[in-house]
Amino acid sequence: MVRDFHKRIYGFECDIYGHLNNSNYLQILEAARSEALIDVEMPIDKLLKLGWRVYLMRFELDYLKPLLLDEIVTIKSKIIESNRARAKWCQEMYNPAGELCCRAFAFVVHIRNDKPARVPDEIWEHFQRLE
Repeated sequence: MVRDFHKRIYGFECDIYGHLNNSNYLQILEAARSEALIDVEMPIDKLLKLGWRVYLMRFELDYLKPLLLDEIVTIKSKIIESNRARAKWCQEMYNPAGELCCRAFAFVVHIRNDKPARVPDEIWEHFQRLE
């Protein structure tokens, strides 16, 4: 299921042209993924207490249209491919006009005891709600 996250673009996040600075896309996308995990009742702090980590392996970003100062953007996040050991997230950022401005793919691996591992049923059930 797609999870929506809304974020206003502030001046300190922009470049001299009034566009969201490229480095800030990653932080906003990370916040959106974290909120999605909270929505399915498996936030990062709970994963940590259970001894699990979700590590980012690779990230792909396509900048399609600038996001501008003071816009409230919508980030739509979902898992599009997964198994118990890894997942591929698709995240899309939209401006207030509903135009697609950025598409990102995050490739993550599930870690236990500093090694890739298959998550147990009690975690897997939560992750599946993001598909």
